[in-house]
Amino acid sequence: MSRPDPAPRTAEELFGADAAGLAAYRIVHDTIAGWGGCEERVGRSQVGFRRGRGFAWLWSPRQYLKHPATDVVLTFALDHELASPRVKQAVRTSPLHVVHHVELRDPAADLDPELLGWLREAYDRADTRDDQRADPRVHGQPG
Repeated sequence: MSRPDPAPRTAEELFGADAAGLAAYRIVHDTIAGWGGCEERVGRSQVGFRRGRGFAWLWSPRQYLKHPATDVVLTFALDHELASPRVKQAVRTSPLHVVHHVELRDPAADLDPELLGWLREAYDRADTRDDQRADPRVHGQPG
């Protein structure tokens, strides 16, 4: 019986020979570092970026689809849905969170001021405690 491949420990291990994935990671990582940084978590299928909670994820759709339209996807969480043709899909995961998926075909071009602005909004919002304010049980009040 063979053992499953060990989980990657770095973004470089995760994206391997995927040039677009690695380029996207480096741009996102360097941009966030310029804002003050965050915690990064590398899993079997994605790199997650956290500040108090997760706010962005880079992942390869190749792990889930036979013929993906792109090599890498940037997913980020906001409190509202963006009305943009760049957003492949937006999903309201709770009353306070809408997760957006943006395909990156050319990370150097696609990670432009508009998309990095959305990422910055997700970054800033991740360090707030809006979940606690919205849930009265957090403050000991009956819910």
